[in-house]
Amino acid sequence: MERIPVHMSVLQEVAAKAADAGLSRRAFLGLLGAAGGAAALSGCGKKAHDVRWANMTLYLDQDDDGGFPTLEQFQDETGISVSYLEDIEDYDGFHGKVRARLEAGQDIGYDLVVLVDWMTARWVRGNLTNTWSRAAMPNTKNLRPQLENVDYDPGRTHSIAWQSGFAGLAWNKKKVPDGLHSIDDLWKPEFAGRTIIVSEMRDVLGLVMRSQGVDPGASTWGADEFANALDVVTAHMSGGHIRKVTGAFTPELISEDALVAIAWSGDIQQINYENGDRWAFAVPDSGGMLWNDNLVMPATSDKVTDVQKLVDFYYDPQVAATVAAYVNYITPVVGAQEAMATIAPELVDDELIFPTDETLSNVSVFRTLTPEEDADYNGQFLTVIGS
Repeated sequence: MERIPVHMSVLQEVAAKAADAGLSRRAFLGLLGAAGGAAALSGCGKKAHDVRWANMTLYLDQDDDGGFPTLEQFQDETGISVSYLEDIEDYDGFHGKVRARLEAGQDIGYDLVVLVDWMTARWVRGNLTNTWSRAAMPNTKNLRPQLENVDYDPGRTHSIAWQSGFAGLAWNKKKVPDGLHSIDDLWKPEFAGRTIIVSEMRDVLGLVMRSQGVDPGASTWGADEFANALDVVTAHMSGGHIRKVTGAFTPELISEDALVAIAWSGDIQQINYENGDRWAFAVPDSGGMLWNDNLVMPATSDKVTDVQKLVDFYYDPQVAATVAAYVNYITPVVGAQEAMATIAPELVDDELIFPTDETLSNVSVFRTLTPEEDADYNGQFLTVIGS
């Protein structure tokens, strides 16, 4: 299936934001794109009756004309217009931009947003989300059972999964023919100054913790285990082994300035499609990390009925499979794998979209931190990486 990336040349505002805030894991791929519109408004502008949906770049199916086929289908079928805005570059940055208005009960310019688990937990805990009716979204019965009762939102009345993905090891297949098998492989002398890691604390330290025999998804670890994992990153940062810590790791791989990385699964799939099959991705032998992004409705939106229809539409297995075939992340929708047989048969058994139970048994979702832990651990990590 051909994947046409987003082109950012028409998006001066988003480009300016990226320059100010730093490119996310998908924003750079957007800059490499051919045509289309990251702030692309699926055929409409910011009108009062629009559902305004904020997402990351390359996180919805797109065609060679820069349109979003499933979103256009939804609008045609329902008559509900949607402004699709690729305004999220990283979750902390996005939260910082909307927080004051959101907490003051003022319109933040969005009716639906995509947030990672830990940020979703912050919003739910802070009463910053709308409650929606699962009965009004009958297709959400297709949510994978493992994602139904998350600790921050039992019953999923404030959020629901959008896509999931793995954090693991990536490498240049030509320059690193033996591949990578463990986190320790990253620290081999030949990769000094050629190693890059993502800027998500939970993914990086979660992988290191797993290599140290600690399950980051369990409730049995605390400050000591966190410090032990952070010491590894600190040592390789101070020694110059780690070239860069960034959400936009793909340009370093494309230029071959970096040969090995802690990376996200779908991004490696996407740059392989666009730049030749040059990189490999694998979960380390000691285990990988699994993250989940969610659809969330801000408490300041009054578009509950229309948003519920939009969410319900994307939980149709055929629609979910269409999205998954483009974004190459794990779909949360039961039935999408069967639907994929008619969309992109070569992806039906793709472990990065439809992982087996065996694969999932070797990954962890970082446990939900208390507000105090969140502030402390994240602060320590940012200090080490120089952010």
